[in-house]
Amino acid sequence: MTISVAPIAVAEPLNSTIRDKLQHYLPRLVLAPSFLLVLVFVYGFNLWTLFLSFTNSKAFASSTLVGLANYQKLWTWTFETDPPSSWYTALVNMGIFGGLYVSICLVLGLTLAILLDQKIRGEGILRPIYLYPLALSFIVTGTAWKLFLDPRIGLEKAVHDWGWTSFHFDWVVNPRMMIYCVAIAAIWQTSGFVMAMFLAGLRGVDGEILKAAQIDGASAFATYWRIVIPIMRPVFLSALIILTHMAIKSYDLVLSVTGKNPGGAAELPSTFMYSYTFTRNQMAVGSTSAVIMLMTIAAIMVPYLYSELRETNR
Repeated sequence: MTISVAPIAVAEPLNSTIRDKLQHYLPRLVLAPSFLLVLVFVYGFNLWTLFLSFTNSKAFASSTLVGLANYQKLWTWTFETDPPSSWYTALVNMGIFGGLYVSICLVLGLTLAILLDQKIRGEGILRPIYLYPLALSFIVTGTAWKLFLDPRIGLEKAVHDWGWTSFHFDWVVNPRMMIYCVAIAAIWQTSGFVMAMFLAGLRGVDGEILKAAQIDGASAFATYWRIVIPIMRPVFLSALIILTHMAIKSYDLVLSVTGKNPGGAAELPSTFMYSYTFTRNQMAVGSTSAVIMLMTIAAIMVPYLYSELRETNR
């Protein structure tokens, strides 16, 4: 008697195994090139800049180490106020520009978001208007504001043509006021973006909480101040991080508003870094200022990331 055994089907398990492996490794294969590029051109160059800050590099990179000499040089320049060093000017301007830029953008963005959150008529038109400046590059924004503030062809001339000849507004050509013009242009471009962030946060607040506050007799101001704004703490922190990062790395806006920053009147750490690295042929000093800028950003972002991770773990 002959017994026939039916063949065991193995094709389906094999196909399933291959499919599972593809699903597991394909995302990694797709992300691998971009990960390698970021690893080399971001973190690799950051490490290279850190290395150069400990050398005596001039016009070209050098491997001769000088320790903390470049950092000591910038530390000395920090207190040279008579006459002020370019690094001292950059730090002072950074304080003025960063303080005005971050605080006014936060206040203006929150105010616009609260107004739009009232479900006013024409909200669909106002939102694109507020966001439109963000679509422009900093070069375009800076050039436009430079022309607008130019006393020969801009605001001052227009007001004089209307008959108010005693009006003067020459900030863009006044070395002491140039940095404020840069702040005005930056605030105009970024406040709409901050408004969009706050508006998204406001729309995410539970409406039942607001109704309960109204039933309890809380005023609109008290509702926003004591309930809504504390709930939006993560949005505030995110906006603060983004604005601070943009303020520290601002470069093209300074040059376009001031006209290549004559005399270093609107010097910022970013323009100082570029000038010493590529114009004055002091690559080591420029690298040192770049490292200080990077550490400043890290000092702001690391505590924020740490607090967010702690909240997630809880």
